[in-house]
Amino acid sequence: MELAKVKRKDLIYPELSYQILGCAFAVFNEIGPGQLENVYHKALMIALKNDGVGAVTQAYSSIHFQGEVVGKNFFDILVDGKIIVELKRNSSFSRDHIAQVTRYLKASNLTLALLVNFGTNGVQCKRILNL
Repeated sequence: MELAKVKRKDLIYPELSYQILGCAFAVFNEIGPGQLENVYHKALMIALKNDGVGAVTQAYSSIHFQGEVVGKNFFDILVDGKIIVELKRNSSFSRDHIAQVTRYLKASNLTLALLVNFGTNGVQCKRILNL
């Protein structure tokens, strides 16, 4: 999948973000609406791999307090060690979805997460930043 070069300079990881979203749209276009979240997850991992994107499923990130590990997070997908991709299958994003991804970003000290929703009308995405 070849993408046009992104002209904006203010976006974080724009080319990689668009590549991830291109894969998400390819998944939706092929398997359609109404599938279980884990079906979209597996299909997206295949699409990313076939597009040459390095991705890890259920990536682990520990939560620290005063130098001690007190918990852990598991991201749906971590792309190139840079972008958290959290998948949903709902009619829309909720505050809980956004809060979950924000917690992941803060705990991992990463900068960008993509909240991707496979809804009945197509793919929706929200870019969440940790600045």
